[in-house]
Formats: sequence, structure tokens, C-alpha cells
Amino acid sequence: MPTKINITGRTSTVTNAFVSSILPSIEPEKDEIQECLRILGLNANDLRCAYCGDKYTEWDHLRPLVLDKKPTGYVSEIRNLVPACGKCNQSKGNKNWNDWITGKAKWSPKIRKVKDLEVRIQRLKRYEKWGRLSPIKFEKIVDRKLWDEHWRNCEKMHKEMEKCQNLADQIRTDIKKSYKPAKLQSKA
Repeated sequence: MPTKINITGRTSTVTNAFVSSILPSIEPEKDEIQECLRILGLNANDLRCAYCGDKYTEWDHLRPLVLDKKPTGYVSEIRNLVPACGKCNQSKGNKNWNDWITGKAKWSPKIRKVKDLEVRIQRLKRYEKWGRLSPIKFEKIVDRKLWDEHWRNCEKMHKEMEKCQNLADQIRTDIKKSYKPAKLQSKA
């Protein structure tokens, strides 16, 4: 049976949208991309996942942008991005890459028995040192009133989603009560 969908099950998507909407995306210079790929031991003509070596499909944030429903202070920029495959990106989520890559999460490189995992880990550690990223204290940059209003708006959205879910639950219950499935006919 399909999984029951709830409106409130999407609150993290809304929170991520509120975080992503305020974060700048810094376009890398060509030489920065080349250095990124060099450190990771990757070839621009046949780009592979930095975590497992499968064909790359997307860029993953090495350090997450959101934790505990708040921005971490990192942004989308080359020093915080690595080429990844969908399996790795989905499996890693917002976990620390070093804990995840050797952990027991579904689709983690360790679970998938990636052969050159130790080499990949060392490259990622060198990449992290190269990037030398420090989180930004956004609330110290932005006017406090604007910052607080943004997060109040996020909270209002969550509360509105909860009200919408309560209404949807009532409607679902009414439909289920009145629903009469057709009788199955047996083959004779």
C-alpha cells in the first residue's frame, strides 16, 4: 500500500526552503573547480561521486546548510560542495560526511563496500583542509528585526500546515466512513 502522506510531514521541506532562500550561492572561478577536482582525484571529463566513485548526478554540500531546523552558517560555494551520486547524497542527508561515509546508513559507501574507501576519505579530508570553511554568524550580519521576522514567518507556515493537516484528517475520516468498496467477484 502507498505510504500515507501528511501535510505536516513536509515541515522540514518548508524549513529548508526558508534557509535556502536566504543563502547566497557563490559561483566558483574555473581554477577553483579545477583545484577542487584535483584534490578529490576526479576528472572533469568523466565526473564521478567523490564518496563512492559512481557517475555523478549532483553536487552535495559537504557541510550541511540546515541542522535542527536552523541554518548552520555554511553556504553553497565550491569549498562546501563535492560531486555526488544520488544514492550518496540522499543517504548522507545532513549528516557529518566522515561519520556517514564509514557508518551504517543505507547506501553509505561502507555498506556498499566501496573498494577504495580509505583513499576517498583521505582526499575528502584534504579537500576539507583546502576549503578552510568557517560558519558565518548570519544573525550578526542581518538586522535582528528582519532575522526574527523571517523565522516567525517560518513558524507561522508550520502552524498553518498543522491546521491544514487537522482539516485533512477530518476529511479523510469522513471519506473513509462513507466509502463502500465494491465486492470482489470470485472466479467460478
